[in-house]
Amino acid sequence: MTDGLHVGVVGLHFGSDFLPIYQRHPAVARVSIADTDPKRLERTAATFGVDDGYESLDAMLADGRVDAVHVATPVAYHAEQVQAVLGAGKHCASAVPMATSIADLEAIIAAEDRSRKRYMMMETTVFGREYLYARRLRDEGQLGDLTFYRGFHMQDLDGFPQYWMGYPPMHYITHALSPALALTGTTVASVQCLGSGRLVEANAGGYDNPYPLESGLFRLRDHPMAVDVTMSFFQTARAYIEGFALYGSRIGLEWPALEGGPLRVHRIGPVRTGGRGRTVAVEEVTPPDRPDLLPEEIAAFTQPVELPAAAGGGTVRVNANHSGSHPHLVHEWISSIVEDRPPLVDARTAAAWTAPGICAHQSALAGGRATSVPDFIP
Repeated sequence: MTDGLHVGVVGLHFGSDFLPIYQRHPAVARVSIADTDPKRLERTAATFGVDDGYESLDAMLADGRVDAVHVATPVAYHAEQVQAVLGAGKHCASAVPMATSIADLEAIIAAEDRSRKRYMMMETTVFGREYLYARRLRDEGQLGDLTFYRGFHMQDLDGFPQYWMGYPPMHYITHALSPALALTGTTVASVQCLGSGRLVEANAGGYDNPYPLESGLFRLRDHPMAVDVTMSFFQTARAYIEGFALYGSRIGLEWPALEGGPLRVHRIGPVRTGGRGRTVAVEEVTPPDRPDLLPEEIAAFTQPVELPAAAGGGTVRVNANHSGSHPHLVHEWISSIVEDRPPLVDARTAAAWTAPGICAHQSALAGGRATSVPDFIP
C-alpha cells in the first residue's frame, strides 16, 4: 500500500459521482471501473480518463492489482456482490442497503470476518452536513438530553426502473434511521410498524409488499429516546425529502421543508416571567461544510464541481448529492484500509442499521405486531 490503493468502482449510474473523488484522494493511486452497459462503460472511461474498464464484476475481481471495490449497483445485487468482493480478498464498500434479509446480513458479516478486509456500507446521512452539525451540538452538550427523533424518506419512484416497483419502503430505512443510532450510540431493540395505503397494480412488483408507505415506532436498546420513521415511495403527494428532526431538552433541530434549505433550530429558554411555559427562540441555520475533516485534494466535492472532461471538449459536472457526504464517505473507507481499522459503518454496524427496516416490514405485514430486532453489536 505504500504506492497507493487501486480502487474499482462497479455500477456507474451512481458510482460515477464517486469516481473523480477516488481519482483525487491522496491514498489512491489508480481507479478502475466496471459496468454491464458497454456504452456507459466507454463513455465514463473517456469522460474521466480511466484506462481500466471491465464489463463485469467478475472480470474486475480477477485482476489481482485491484485492492478494493466500491459496489454501486442496484439493491438486489448488493448481498451477492459484496460477498464476492470480500471472497476475492478485496476490501469492499457498498451502497445502501446492506441487504434485504437477515440471513444475508449475517452472511456478509461472516464474509467480512473470513476475509479480514474492510467492509463499509456507504450510508450518506451520517456524513452529510446536517448530521455533522447535529453531532457537533451533541458533542458540545448543547442539545441536552435527547427526547425524540423523527426520520423520514419520502420519494416518488414512478418512472424508476422496473426493479423498484413494489419495493418495501422500510427495506431502504438507513438514510432515515441511522442518525438516531449514530447519535445515541445504540441499536434498535424492537419495532411496531403499520403499512398505509394500498399499492395500485401499476406500482406492484416482485416483492411481498402491498403498501406505498410504511411508518414505524422503534424502541432503542438502553436509551429512552423514541424513534419514529416514515418511509414512502409511491402514491404520496409530497416533494422529495430525506432527513430527520431531533429534539433535545435544550435544542430541537428540524430538517428543511424542502431539500437544500436551512435547518430550523429551536432553542428553549427560561420560563416566562409571570407566565406558563418556557420561551423558545427559533432561527434558521445553514449547516456548514466541513473541509477540515477532509484532505485538501477532495474537500471541494462537498459542493457540485465542474471538471474538465478528460476526452476534451468541455466540462463534466460532478454532483454533491446527499448533503455533500460523498467525499466524507470515500475518505472514511479509504482511511480505514490504510490505517487497518474498522470504518464507522463496518459490517456489524451496517447490519444493526439495516435490520430494523427488515423487521419493520415484517411487522407491517403482521398488522403492526411488535417485532424484535436482532442485536449484531457484541
